[in-house]
Amino acid sequence: MGDRVSIVQRNGEIHKSVVKELYLFEGLGKVKTKEAITAGEIVALVGLENFDIGDTVADIEQPEALTAIDIDEPTMSMLFTINNSPFFGKDGKFVTSNHLRERLYKEIEKNLALRVEDTNAADSFLVYGRGILHLSILVETMRREGYELQLGQPKVVVKEIDGFKHEPVELLFINVAEEFSGKVIEIVTKRKGDIINIEKRDDRVNLEFKITARGLIGLTNPILTATEGEAVLSHRFKDYEPWKGELMEKRNGALIAMETGTAIAYSIDKLQDRGKFFIDPNENIYEGQVIGENSRQDDIVVNVIKTKKLTNMRASGSDDKTAIAPAIKFSLEEAMEYIGEDEYVEVTPKHIRLRKIKLKEHERKRQKIN
Repeated sequence: MGDRVSIVQRNGEIHKSVVKELYLFEGLGKVKTKEAITAGEIVALVGLENFDIGDTVADIEQPEALTAIDIDEPTMSMLFTINNSPFFGKDGKFVTSNHLRERLYKEIEKNLALRVEDTNAADSFLVYGRGILHLSILVETMRREGYELQLGQPKVVVKEIDGFKHEPVELLFINVAEEFSGKVIEIVTKRKGDIINIEKRDDRVNLEFKITARGLIGLTNPILTATEGEAVLSHRFKDYEPWKGELMEKRNGALIAMETGTAIAYSIDKLQDRGKFFIDPNENIYEGQVIGENSRQDDIVVNVIKTKKLTNMRASGSDDKTAIAPAIKFSLEEAMEYIGEDEYVEVTPKHIRLRKIKLKEHERKRQKIN
């Protein structure tokens, strides 16, 4: 097949380009062809330059553009930064700021709803996406590729329209067993979600809400807990609407590791009345790591690496009788939703950890004063 001249039309402009090869997809492979006859056939073109999604490849004699595709704009941002925790570099092979930068900017070439911005810090980037799930898919892909990084608390993209603060609003769809529908409605309305439609089908109910993107952050876990894992959630962008005010949804405080070392069953057992733990006995932890959730609103520092003083052989064996509640383990998406403003999610190929941005207790106290 010889070279062919095609036309790419964008915003009314016509650009000549050379198409070197044309392929049709057949089964799991592709075959060369000179033309695509059937409307709707998917083809691969090689040789086009300077084009974007939404451009039209048209006839050279009659260049006519199709209506451009509208892509939902990002509604949420997260800080992506290098991993600088005490366990840096133990799992990953791509750990530098150059690695992170190159990977993120490569992603926006194909991930159309994603945006990346540099920050004042050379090792940190603001990444904008369509929501927690959209961003978590990118992070999960990166960790499987061997990247280590840290993530800041997700924040919604706020706009000023006609002099007033506006925020993104989403349509939220939840399919749930009828017996749990009341609990779901209560949880969503507490986050200033408005119920739009209720549709019953057999023993399940389809619920439709209008809710701010802020209200979606951290919503999945309480919904799944209240419905015994039975709920199915999805959402899509609706519009920007005036700021809804504070949501009044506050997470309990954190249990923060006092020292770096190995968590001991005895110490965890003695602190179970303080809250719920995210770590198991014999797990390596570091100072400043968030290892659990306090039963109260304030953060507290706890020591889970100290062992019991052994007075005799009988006492030394008594640790086997401790009854420790199973540790709470977050998925990546859940961890991204959970963290507070002063925390990071540390992501490596083998681990997902929560940590305070300031690892030293005296640095956190100084930050509060300032």
